[in-house]
Amino acid sequence: MAHAVPVVSDIAVSDLLADPYPIYKRLREMAPAVYVDSARLALVTRFDDIMAIERDSETFASSNPGSLVNKVMGHTMMRKDGEAHAMERRAVEISFRPGTIKNHWAAQFEATSDRLIADIESQGAADLFDTLAAPMASLALIELLGLKDVSWQTLACWSQALMDGAGNYSGDPEISARATEAAAGVDAAIDAVIAWHRENPNPAVLSSMVNAENPMNIEQIRANIKVIIGGGLNEPRDSILSLTLGLLSNPAQRAEVMANPDLGPLAFEEAIRWISPIGMYPRRVTRDVELSGVELRAGDQIGLCVGAANRDDRRFDNPDSFDLFRPKQPHLAFGAGPHFCAGAWVARQMVGRIVVPMLFSRLKNLRLRPDAPARIHGWVFRGPVSLPVAWDI
Repeated sequence: MAHAVPVVSDIAVSDLLADPYPIYKRLREMAPAVYVDSARLALVTRFDDIMAIERDSETFASSNPGSLVNKVMGHTMMRKDGEAHAMERRAVEISFRPGTIKNHWAAQFEATSDRLIADIESQGAADLFDTLAAPMASLALIELLGLKDVSWQTLACWSQALMDGAGNYSGDPEISARATEAAAGVDAAIDAVIAWHRENPNPAVLSSMVNAENPMNIEQIRANIKVIIGGGLNEPRDSILSLTLGLLSNPAQRAEVMANPDLGPLAFEEAIRWISPIGMYPRRVTRDVELSGVELRAGDQIGLCVGAANRDDRRFDNPDSFDLFRPKQPHLAFGAGPHFCAGAWVARQMVGRIVVPMLFSRLKNLRLRPDAPARIHGWVFRGPVSLPVAWDI
């Protein structure tokens, strides 16, 4: 007999932001889905349940008229299903194909990474958030999108404001206002270059959108560029830092990766399992259904906590540890099913094959600073927000 979704009222959003993993463990052990008052969602935290949900988009829809993403960014492909989603995804896929990344974008990523590391090489110490990860992810995304006359700092501010707005489940009005202002800035930046991309086809995302077999209209372009600015910046930024932190915290694994660069991609996959940059995304239940013994009702809003699933001890041994040599298992950091992250190969190339290997090869005896520990924050989106390091000069 199925049971009702249990409700918990003693979890504060601040607790989730600080360290969600003890809370996820409690929720996983309690039930397949648990309604958390402060999040205003039933959170799903078990790996197998999330996989089952992602395989059934008719029952667990991405589309949701009340979605915070829709409110902040417009109707993006992330909140569409079926052919409506597939058509918009096809319009951008050419920019994210492995061949396009290898033959066009990789050289630009290498040049940007080389310049940013050269800027700090003589300093002997830095916080890698501000000096490497954030500018790297932002500059790469400006090129990928095809924007012009936008600084990396501006794009980073827009991205953070949009992501904060999309994750504003507590309804903070200040967060909503910043997200609205950022959305207007993105629209203006698109308007400034859209005609040029229409007349000059190229590998950039904006060019792909306007020159596709079924080109997007301006509202589709604006919404989807915003969602790419959100996830496309925070995911490589945070994974650069998480992978660096994981290797610096585990000298034996670092030595293995330094001796064998082909382990870089494997280390990247472990880093985003360990600290998943996109930690939670919502789905809408379209019909009454049972999920592993609990009753979900049509209209219920659920949150798929992939950050929790990637530390599910039913799936991963010793899940809280960074261990690139753990038995190979698929993770959910890029999602699953039709909404699998379109930019996955960009992040894999940029982080696992270019930026982090270049960082460790150029900065000798790179090490954490005991007097300034790394700070990690967030639950809907989670990653290091400060990573102070030192090296020999």
